[in-house]
Amino acid sequence: MFFQFGNVLVFVLLAAGLVGLMTGLSWLLRPHNPEPGKMSTYECGEPPTGGAWINFNIRFYLVALVFVIFDVEVAFIAPVAVVYREWVERGAGLWAFGEIAMFLVILFVGLIYVWAKGDLEWVKRVTSSDEDTQQMREAA
Repeated sequence: MFFQFGNVLVFVLLAAGLVGLMTGLSWLLRPHNPEPGKMSTYECGEPPTGGAWINFNIRFYLVALVFVIFDVEVAFIAPVAVVYREWVERGAGLWAFGEIAMFLVILFVGLIYVWAKGDLEWVKRVTSSDEDTQQMREAA
């Protein structure tokens, strides 16, 4: 039994050795001549203008995260939908349906939570505490 684990260990060590070898070879063989043009920020071939640090709206990340969550949901449900008929024929259809239903309920509760927090609204309303904070910033 331990022989199979030995095989896995040999392959893991071989993979780590190859990664180290390739990284070391690339470090040895690459040209290393830094200059200001190479060290500057790359902006799609355009000369950089202004600072690189900007305030980026966090809502882009929230919408992307919600999209990824539901995209992964589809990736998990699609194979089950393909084999569901076979599971029904074997008598495991109700069990599979319950598992997928529980999975969808958990994701739906998460969607309701994000929606209730207002994170899916692109333009957020300013509440009174936000107005007070904004007035304090303007006064400073």
